[in-house]
Amino acid sequence: MSDQFLSGHMLDMFVFETTQLLEQLEACILDAEKDGFYSGNAINEIFRIMHTIKGSSAMMRYDGISSLAHSIEDLFYLLREGSSCDVEYSELSDLVLAGVDFIKAQIESIKSGGAAVGDASKLIADNRAFLARLKGSEPGNREPAKQETDTAEPGPDHAGQEQDLARQDDPSGSKYINSFRAVIRFQEDCEMENLRAFSVIHNLEEVAGGIRHVPEDLMSPDASEVIRRDGFTISFRTDCSYVDIHQLLMQTVFLKELELEQTDESEAAQEAGITKPSAGERTADPGEDRAADYGMQSISRDHTSHQNIISVPVAKLDKLMDLMGEFVIAEAMVIQNPDLDGLELNNFQKAAQRLNKITKEIQDMVMSIRMVPLAATFQKMKRVVRDMCKKLGKEADLVIIGEETEVDKNIIEHISDPLVHLVRNALDHGIESTQERLAAGKDKKGTITLEAKSAGGDVLIIVRDDGRGLDREKILQKAREKGMLYRPESEMTDREVFNLILLPSFSTRDDVTEFSGRGVGMDVVVKNIEAIGGSVILDSTPNAGTTVTLKIPLTLAIIDGMNIKVGKAIFTLPTISIKESFRPQAGEAFTDPEGNEMIMVRGNCYPILRMHQYYNISTDITDFTEGIMIMVEHDEKTLCIFADELLGQQQIVVKSLPEYIRQFRKVKGLAGCTLLGDGNISLILDIGGLIYGKDSK
Repeated sequence: MSDQFLSGHMLDMFVFETTQLLEQLEACILDAEKDGFYSGNAINEIFRIMHTIKGSSAMMRYDGISSLAHSIEDLFYLLREGSSCDVEYSELSDLVLAGVDFIKAQIESIKSGGAAVGDASKLIADNRAFLARLKGSEPGNREPAKQETDTAEPGPDHAGQEQDLARQDDPSGSKYINSFRAVIRFQEDCEMENLRAFSVIHNLEEVAGGIRHVPEDLMSPDASEVIRRDGFTISFRTDCSYVDIHQLLMQTVFLKELELEQTDESEAAQEAGITKPSAGERTADPGEDRAADYGMQSISRDHTSHQNIISVPVAKLDKLMDLMGEFVIAEAMVIQNPDLDGLELNNFQKAAQRLNKITKEIQDMVMSIRMVPLAATFQKMKRVVRDMCKKLGKEADLVIIGEETEVDKNIIEHISDPLVHLVRNALDHGIESTQERLAAGKDKKGTITLEAKSAGGDVLIIVRDDGRGLDREKILQKAREKGMLYRPESEMTDREVFNLILLPSFSTRDDVTEFSGRGVGMDVVVKNIEAIGGSVILDSTPNAGTTVTLKIPLTLAIIDGMNIKVGKAIFTLPTISIKESFRPQAGEAFTDPEGNEMIMVRGNCYPILRMHQYYNISTDITDFTEGIMIMVEHDEKTLCIFADELLGQQQIVVKSLPEYIRQFRKVKGLAGCTLLGDGNISLILDIGGLIYGKDSK
């Protein structure tokens, strides 16, 4: 196989499909482990997954992955054939999950452009040792139908062609009594038809022999084109009935049409190169009469419920989003062109409104394409909880709520690591040992809840445990020792005290473990979340548990903004952060004993931030009654921003600040910048940064 063949779409497809299969496999194992045993369906599913990974990785010449997958496949073949085995399910789960971790590491190396060079020999040896013990535990030490392969890894010349005794073709034809011919046509634009045909052959090898197919060489450069034009034709012999074979082939991924017919014995033998058995060699098939009801007919089924889904590289979606952003900017430059000021252009206004409507619809569609559910990210936490419980000797269940909630794919990439850290923290710090929980009158098994829900233009991700909770006094003591208190302790609310653990290098853990105690972690979580415009909120009740809430935006690219003017400068506020705007009346503002300007609104006092003072901007409007006050909110904290005037609302494309500003001028309260319709630059305000920046002054 050429290097060119191994690169590009084939490699992308292999990585994508193997990753999907590993996620299914891991979920299947964790569910089985929770039940305490492997059901027949679970065993068949895991066997199928490992068989597929074995075949595809062998075809791609990743022999280490293929050999490891084959050794796991052997285990589940024995379980499938010998259900009376005495199985240590916990050890079996550990072995399979270790294999999953190895293959995941190999896939990550492949994705980053490296080679799959890891050594799986130790894992394979462990699997074979476990397999040997299983065989010894069977009644009468019965050998299963499947024979172990030798220790040599499959080479590229026979990748995927090794066959076990139960699957080998008997040249005499005595084993296989039914002959079939099938023509498979895949959906248009599914791509990699030769790889999909290869999977069909691998699935058939479990139940059939004497397999011949056209095109014969699936690795030839024109194999996919032949399959697209003429379909994939297969002739084979099997002891399965027509119904069984039809059901098996109907499970083919991206199947559009299947033609299946039971052929004449001599015709099939001639096609497959098999000598027709004598009458004395042939055995009766209990399902033959039933097969005859269907046989000798051609079934052609065009799916009306097939998967209308195609895989699109993320890079293309990113490019599409960038173009959408440029489109929004171009629209603003046309509609807000200064040359149009003072002109009465009714037809132009109608056209502009139509353009705006279409732009919004296209933007919503582009955004929806990039939206993915949190289910996959949440499901990965099951493995984290499982491994942590085993290492810490604790018992805990993970409850998942709202996993169907969708966010932008780029958001997913930023929250995965913080979620892992929060779940680990909940188990390490929050959930008590079994003895502690029983002494406190709690259930011996703790509960960690992972919840997601929409809140306007944001998504709330909540990590909640029913453990010991946070110790206010211990946090204050550590803060005093580190000099982190920024206000008198008596004036600090519980939430403000708890939020101290979000500061860099803060840790109340005295011992260093594998999971915590190094003084890093929560501050990294905060930085990752704030990097995508989100925030972290902490709440805790002693002996009842801790709740960490991540408030994140649905998307990072295009947001609704309100433009404001301060002197000659223009700033943009995220519309979702604005509660209201108003022009203050004389006497509503005052100065508190600490010198902070405040304003009374409907009986409540709020701090004021003068934009011209905060950013040292020259302006003639300094009296509150001449400008505008914009009330904004972040993390349940409110701030009134004083500016010269409101310029209006528009959709804005968020751009990062220029490198020289980020490196040489540490300007607080800025989240990025955007290009306005008239060509000017507007700085996007970070509301959280402004609120906390003012508090720290």
